[in-house]
Amino acid sequence: MIRRFIRLLLCLIGVAVLGGGAFYLVTAPDPLPESHWAGLGAPDPANGQMVFWAGGCVSCHSAPGSEGDAKLTLSGGLALKSPFGTFHVPNISPDEKAGIGGWSLAAFGNAMKRGVGPGGEHLYPSFPYASYSRMSDKDVNDLFAFLKTLPKSANVAPPHELPFPYNIRLALGGWKFLYFNDQPRVALAKSDDKIKRGQYLVEGPGHCGECHTPRDALGGFQADQWLAGAPNPEGKGRIPDITPASKSIGGWSEADIASYLETGFTPDFDSVGGSMVDVQQNIAHLPTADREAIAAYLKAVPGR
Repeated sequence: MIRRFIRLLLCLIGVAVLGGGAFYLVTAPDPLPESHWAGLGAPDPANGQMVFWAGGCVSCHSAPGSEGDAKLTLSGGLALKSPFGTFHVPNISPDEKAGIGGWSLAAFGNAMKRGVGPGGEHLYPSFPYASYSRMSDKDVNDLFAFLKTLPKSANVAPPHELPFPYNIRLALGGWKFLYFNDQPRVALAKSDDKIKRGQYLVEGPGHCGECHTPRDALGGFQADQWLAGAPNPEGKGRIPDITPASKSIGGWSEADIASYLETGFTPDFDSVGGSMVDVQQNIAHLPTADREAIAAYLKAVPGR
């Protein structure tokens, strides 16, 4: 009887060990190799600047309350409150100690496209790598080059304030297993080069879905509700539906949307408000063709 018990116990331990090992293999951080980032050629900081504005880097990474050129000092420090706890945005200035000045292109690229930190750790998806995974390697390389031209800051953001179990980074591998990929968010009924460019900007660097798409209890997108509106992550009101069936911009033309992104004024001469103010000001830096491409994509996505 005792021998049977011992055998059963050993079997259970073996199953647990094998199961744990399999879970780790499936959910372990999966960075791209150094060789993936080699041979991209000389970066283009001018294009990197456009990627910078498309990605809205200043909205989160500049010091809270900063204005004008001070926004280009990406010292971090913003506190992002969420149902999972409070995330503190890091310094991504080119400072060698406090920022990313000591990072390699591979370290930066893997943070952007794989959600893996320079120490090989999972990053929290409060940093929208689930969208940035759709960015081209060239744009990542160019963005990294542009960030190196910005002012340094020695500010060190405090650690995230996350309760158990959200403070266990290993669990993020399970989140990635469920939700993380680099595939298009929606299938489009029609798609020309203009719409494809808009899809790249909205689903990739622009990460519009991070606010405009509702999430489930684990923080993953509800895929069948892409851009259909969601509760405001800041806790007040709701982020609007921006599909063609919406009551917010469903009746707008492509030209109306493009003009709004450039000027901040709606077709009814109302002005942009809330957290969209920063987004609009960032997108206003983009070329006219890119704003028109975003508008074309928003008219091509399925209505919800």
